[in-house]
Amino acid sequence: MKVTDSTRTTRAVRSTVLSPGRASTALANSAGATKTPLDIVAVLGIPPHEVTPRVREALLTLMQEVESLRREVERNKTKMAELEKLADSDTLSPVANRRAFVRELSRVMSYAERYQVETSILFVDVNDLKNINDVHGHGAGDAALVHVAEILRANIRGSDMVGRLGGDEYAVILSHASEEMATQKADLLQNKISERPINYNTQDIIVAAAVGVYTFGPGETPTAVLAAADKRMYARKKAMKEKTSK
Repeated sequence: MKVTDSTRTTRAVRSTVLSPGRASTALANSAGATKTPLDIVAVLGIPPHEVTPRVREALLTLMQEVESLRREVERNKTKMAELEKLADSDTLSPVANRRAFVRELSRVMSYAERYQVETSILFVDVNDLKNINDVHGHGAGDAALVHVAEILRANIRGSDMVGRLGGDEYAVILSHASEEMATQKADLLQNKISERPINYNTQDIIVAAAVGVYTFGPGETPTAVLAAADKRMYARKKAMKEKTSK
């Protein structure tokens, strides 16, 4: 049988026609690349003589809708990322909230147990915050909390994490830190917090904090670890009060 030119053309066109799924992808990619309807025709394998004005108009409309959907998806991704960040951030100070902190603590504990890595946690309690609120106002108390959070953030490594557990309590995860290293860090943070007073309404206010240290082992839970670190913090707070009363 003799193969005519028209037969070859028909086969060539059929071989270039894309499946519906591939066609949609091609449309999306072409729309993102700001191609013309004729470019889309070439991608989809539609014979040029079939591209009537109405077909061209329909393709142009489809391209615009695809581009609009692509932009909407990008906007939604950005909004979701912002909402996730807000959901994990403390409402007052520039650190993680309790939910995000406990989630990260769980992850770090699993890693430490699996690879037998010493990791410690610091439990930070701001001293006499009620007195600051009563004497200077709640604005001063908020400023004291922000001050503590900023000191903590500025004096830890990038691999560590600070979170506000609630009220006047913060916690710090110290990855790859033994109890000795964590105790040194606790002493440093206590000194940093108290050595520079905050200025609120032209008044200098001394802020102090007690920092408890706990190095956790395998088989513990985040709740148990936080409770143990909290207990160590109260022991330190008691020692600080006894020292100042002498």
